[in-house]
Amino acid sequence: MILVGLTGGIATGKSTVAGMFKRCGAVVIDADRLAREAVQPGKPAWREIVKAFGKTILNPDRTVNRPTLGAKVFGHPAKLRRLERMIHPRVAREQRRLTRQATRNDPRAVVIYDVPLLFEAGIDARVDTIIVVTADRETQIARLKKRNRLSGAEALRRIRSQMPLANKRRRADYTLSGTCPLPRLKKQVRLLYRSLRALA
Repeated sequence: MILVGLTGGIATGKSTVAGMFKRCGAVVIDADRLAREAVQPGKPAWREIVKAFGKTILNPDRTVNRPTLGAKVFGHPAKLRRLERMIHPRVAREQRRLTRQATRNDPRAVVIYDVPLLFEAGIDARVDTIIVVTADRETQIARLKKRNRLSGAEALRRIRSQMPLANKRRRADYTLSGTCPLPRLKKQVRLLYRSLRALA
């Protein structure tokens, strides 16, 4: 088994690349999905978040309103770290469980851990190899404005809240461009998957 950390900047195309790896046969573990599951109403992380940030961050159905919570923590490093301490350990435990399950199913599995904060959360120390998906700043801003309905200033603030992409690229074992034409990107992912499978 090989555990691959897949990361990049916000809106660089990580999810698209993860989907391509999945179609190649990789097992994809999505950190964002695990984080959403960890904060379902009534769960321990949900109770801690409500206690720390108040009930104003909840939707009428008691689920966490992610944009409202995001607005409270982005640009506030201390609040963001507090939130991460509530969520990250629980996500890490579930990731390890899913990785063990994938290995039982296929001892030569290529497990792709799609995690935006790979370096920021120190997860890079737990993976065997790292892929960074890149995009230029203009593309990131345009995608965030369209996808998340953010203003240009809000999009820039989200981008700047993460480690600079240049730093991530320097620490990557492999890089993929999230802005290259899809047929070329698919071909690059297929070739990389074969290489990873050979290492597993």
